[in-house]
Amino acid sequence: MRFGFPRMHKEAGERRDFLPGLVDKLADAGADVAVEAGIGSGMGLTDLDYTARSTRIRVVGNAEAFAQDVVVTLRAPETEEFEKLRRGAVLVSMLHFPTRPARVARLRGLGIDAIALDVITDDDGGRLVVNSGAVAWNGLEAAFDVLEATWTAFADPGRPPALALITGAGAIGRHAVEAATKFGNGERRDRLMRAGVPGIVVRTVGRNVTGDATVMRSLLAETDVLVDASQRSDPSRPLIPNAWVGSLPSHAIVCDLVVDPYLTDPAQLATHPPTVRSIEGIPRGNLDKYVFRPDDPDWCDTIPPDVPTAERRTTVTCYSWPGVRPLPCMELYGMQLEPLLLALLERGGVGRLRADGSFHERALRRGALRHWEG
Repeated sequence: MRFGFPRMHKEAGERRDFLPGLVDKLADAGADVAVEAGIGSGMGLTDLDYTARSTRIRVVGNAEAFAQDVVVTLRAPETEEFEKLRRGAVLVSMLHFPTRPARVARLRGLGIDAIALDVITDDDGGRLVVNSGAVAWNGLEAAFDVLEATWTAFADPGRPPALALITGAGAIGRHAVEAATKFGNGERRDRLMRAGVPGIVVRTVGRNVTGDATVMRSLLAETDVLVDASQRSDPSRPLIPNAWVGSLPSHAIVCDLVVDPYLTDPAQLATHPPTVRSIEGIPRGNLDKYVFRPDDPDWCDTIPPDVPTAERRTTVTCYSWPGVRPLPCMELYGMQLEPLLLALLERGGVGRLRADGSFHERALRRGALRHWEG
């Protein structure tokens, strides 16, 4: 099997690519690997860093990287880039099948044997390729950076404890609790403690609370940082309608860790249910821009015109929070992905993955589009 590693041609702030260590492991296992020229350059790496260890690794152009048997890239290629893959090729990427119905339909139509990194799970349903800690810590650090800069009472020893409200208690939510208790980073927490500034009270709510408008609006009225770490059973309905955002104090920060898209195109709705943001009316940021003030002229750039946006609070939102610190992010993803790609190589493709195979074989099978039921 031939593996291709194209670069991610995304926003300028997206500097991540898979690292030489992962490429080396595939070559050591007998795979031929094609890496796109310039891979890793956003993290200070050169082509030689990738090719130095094995003659099985070669530098190619973008089209050839996409022309391999297995194409591996962290963030999903743009829809038009799917045309670069040949029919029957395997695309391994963060594909988000549950909230991207048009993407799923396109992959199936082109006959691409896709594997969604975000759908690969162990036997108990836990994700195997995930950086929940970086999502929570990077997002919360950004939120408290803004709160510290904009809330006049932030460093006042006479104020009461700050309040954070987190929706969701899953893997990301649990990390968000710890990050919030430390104001997004330990250095800030220590500095505030030395100055005698009160700490922070963190509240976490689940589905048995978020559906109660009276309770939620009461909680929001006391909240300094609202953190969305939820996983909704129905992505066609917002968790927090825009009207509820108005209950937040004017200085409050919204920290969006979920970053679902808005999918409300009538052409898509003919065959697929809509998808809206968990917190209605907030924008969707990226690594180039992830802080949006209420009067930001770019506020509505990622929001369909029929979505209400009248109630606004400063929002931090990034499609790729782990990318804020690219090198440690890709070191972790590489370690998580290595045994999975080696298992795929050993089996010789998605079609040979067995439901009763090895641990990593079973996990890959669960992440494969041909076996995904959605």
